[in-house]
Amino acid sequence: MSGKTVLYVEDNEYNLKMVRQLLAHTSYRLIEATDGEMGVATALRETPDLILMDVQLPKLSGLDATRRLRADPKTADVPIVVITSFALSGDDQKAKDAGASAYLAKPYSPRELLQMIRNLVPED
Repeated sequence: MSGKTVLYVEDNEYNLKMVRQLLAHTSYRLIEATDGEMGVATALRETPDLILMDVQLPKLSGLDATRRLRADPKTADVPIVVITSFALSGDDQKAKDAGASAYLAKPYSPRELLQMIRNLVPED
């Protein structure tokens, strides 16, 4: 069986490349979207097993995209990890209020991210 699908919604090429490399040697299948609207559309079309959602995105913020995904029965239960580079006091609560399953502040270690992914959706 093919691996579980991870959708990464991120507009920064460096971060996309890092996650591509991180998941390259796992059974996870990575799909990508580069703005919030594309992320919501891709999630509804593909129904991934896990979503990594950057907060600062063009067209639609990661928190607004998370709220939209939580409101749709198709993606209401998909784990969403909200990732931000602006880790301010209260951001984790804003992420939880939007429906995030977990919250990760940049910079983070790739090992930390991979462990979080594996905890939320174990590899096949």
